[in-house]
Amino acid sequence: MSNANDSTQITDEVDVALVGAGVMSATLGALLRELEPSWSQIIFERLDGPAEESSSPWNNAGTGHSALCELNYTPDQNGTVNITKALNINEKFQVSRQFWSHQLNNGVLDDPREFINPVDHVSFGQGADQVDYIKRRYEALSASHLFPEMEYSDDKDVFSEKLPLMAEGRDFESNPVAISWTPVGTDVNFGAQTRQFITAAKAAGTEVRYGHEVLSIREDGAKWKITAKNVHTGDKQVVRANFVFVGAGGYALDLLRGAGVPEVKGYAGFPVSGMWLRCTNPELVEKHSAKVYGKASVGAPPMSVPHLDTRVIDGEKGLMFGPYGGWTPKFLKEGSFLDLFKSIRPDNLTSYLGVGVQELGLVKYLVQEILKDFDDKVETLREYIPEADGKDWETVVAGQRVQVIKPVGFPRFGSLEFGTTLISNPTGTIAGLLGASPGASIAPAAMLEVLERCFGDRMIEWAPKIEEMFPSYGIDLAEDEKLYDEMWEYTQKTLKLDR
Repeated sequence: MSNANDSTQITDEVDVALVGAGVMSATLGALLRELEPSWSQIIFERLDGPAEESSSPWNNAGTGHSALCELNYTPDQNGTVNITKALNINEKFQVSRQFWSHQLNNGVLDDPREFINPVDHVSFGQGADQVDYIKRRYEALSASHLFPEMEYSDDKDVFSEKLPLMAEGRDFESNPVAISWTPVGTDVNFGAQTRQFITAAKAAGTEVRYGHEVLSIREDGAKWKITAKNVHTGDKQVVRANFVFVGAGGYALDLLRGAGVPEVKGYAGFPVSGMWLRCTNPELVEKHSAKVYGKASVGAPPMSVPHLDTRVIDGEKGLMFGPYGGWTPKFLKEGSFLDLFKSIRPDNLTSYLGVGVQELGLVKYLVQEILKDFDDKVETLREYIPEADGKDWETVVAGQRVQVIKPVGFPRFGSLEFGTTLISNPTGTIAGLLGASPGASIAPAAMLEVLERCFGDRMIEWAPKIEEMFPSYGIDLAEDEKLYDEMWEYTQKTLKLDR
């Protein structure tokens, strides 16, 4: 219902309002623009440009999460490597590849080399237990056609050839190593991709209001009233929309709660920050060409799995290591130190308290990480690059992540989730995305779920167009090897990933 005390004048009426100019809003906007080109769209972004928070390339790992190398997606459970989550994430990344390919063919995206490039994905283990795990993981994944061209080796000469920077000065005798790898991995610059999406959106008539922070979203009959403030002038505007998507990163939770969405009751957010070490020595950058993921420290959240990454950003090859865990009460990198405290409500207090009791290992890990100085960070880097010299590296603040705390019953009360959670109201007129990894990599699959939940009555009408954008829609690629091969060849060619 309308807020009787809200007499602010409506300045605009739109069909679709997108809060946040990151990869999620950009992806959903592109989908809806193709399905309903007559619908008007507006994007609100509190910063002065697109993709400057979680979608920014230095705030985002940019792995193109497809579970090729990320060990936290293949847990070792009583001696058996469980690949269920890896299969699920890999399949969702194939959906991303199909959508990006379609958008390139339709001229929405214009240059794949700006946002996606081929980079080997490598899983790395050291010590007898990890070597055994890497081998078993390789055997489990290589049996699936979703993980093509995978190889394994525990030979030091192969290691030295594949990863020369990591081999220099390494004591292979006292600390055995193993790697599995595939040459079909990718590095994705989601910032560049988002900019391409939004450039096309503006050309198609979408209005983008940068420097506008959404203060509130209120129900107004069958529609929504969005009050936004120009952060530079202080002027407020109210826009009424038929459908609202909240892709505001860490701020999504409070905006959905303020909108009165019942499904968000009891949910809370746990902010986790981080840092990277970025290499400043071009000679070292040229010595390493891979994304190498290892095992996380005990108690570390999955998003803190250490990795040594080749990045391709704005045409420049770079190298980063991390992330190092940290903590701040901010819900966004450019947020407020009051964010966490303002987010605590009577309905989610038990969720916070429940997680506080259960996640003592995480708290201990974060405290240890916060206490690390630069030299300590370089010492951790030496587990990957034994001869690392701090003079070749600089610290870069990573993006802020807010992990979802989901309300559950006694005795846990709250469950800390490390994936993404879609929230929508019963009528499907408002939706939002909470959480982090694998995040941007599976944005098209996540936004397809938004369509299914919020526009179910249109899915039959939209089916032919959806199948154009997602040829494997409704088909399990893990079970259909022929279709997988066709889609792989199509997307490899369109995204220009063949080496």
